Amino acid sequence: MQTTTRLQHISLAEILASPQPTIDLRLEEFEKSSQRFLKAVANYTTRAIEEIAQRKDADASRVQKDNERKKALELEIAECKEKEVKLLNDLEKEQTERKDSESSVNTLKRQLALIKEKCGKVDLEIEQVKASVAALRKERKKESTILEKQASHQKPELKALENALHMTVEGVQKDILLVRFTHLDPSDEERDFSIVIDISTPMYKVPTCSPVIASLPLLVDELNETREFFKFIKKVRKAFVDLVQMQS
Repeated sequence: MQTTTRLQHISLAEILASPQPTIDLRLEEFEKSSQRFLKAVANYTTRAIEEIAQRKDADASRVQKDNERKKALELEIAECKEKEVKLLNDLEKEQTERKDSESSVNTLKRQLALIKEKCGKVDLEIEQVKASVAALRKERKKESTILEKQASHQKPELKALENALHMTVEGVQKDILLVRFTHLDPSDEERDFSIVIDISTPMYKVPTCSPVIASLPLLVDELNETREFFKFIKKVRKAFVDLVQMQS
């Protein structure tokens, strides 16, 4: 886990008074911090892309199974119709030749009714399967679009947020992010404000928040509804600012 580097106070008067004025910009430490941050972002983006691929594979397998079921049902319907035609021919023959008894005719009629009922049920099941496949494709396409959009925009948006909001994002565990803020309390700019976000499931969770924000449950519900992650981060920061102002 990364630790926030405290700002070093610089006395401009002392620097200018020295024989060789210099300011240590700590570029090496900044480069290392930047590399860690970019690595965390790259890992998260890779996981998002892998998740998209896994969902696509699962969807393709499900669609293939549905198509196989559809073909099996169509074959079953064809067989039912062939049997229906045969029974109708047999019934007509029996009626024409009048060789069989009334009992046999009634038996054939009952068999025909059962076959028609079965065909009707199979037709209804095919329609339900078709509707299910269409709905599944639509939902997966929507999810795939959202994940791809988030993955492509995550890196520049996260960098802009870090610079503008004095924020850092760390991957503390698999699918667990730690978001930290500073410069929110005018009396103590290094005071730490943080939340832990669980992204292991489609429904985001925030198991830890320090200090506690009363409106956090509503903000999490809104995030899961809109899927606007960076808007959620901004609202959490504002809630921290409002909390500081109330405590002042």
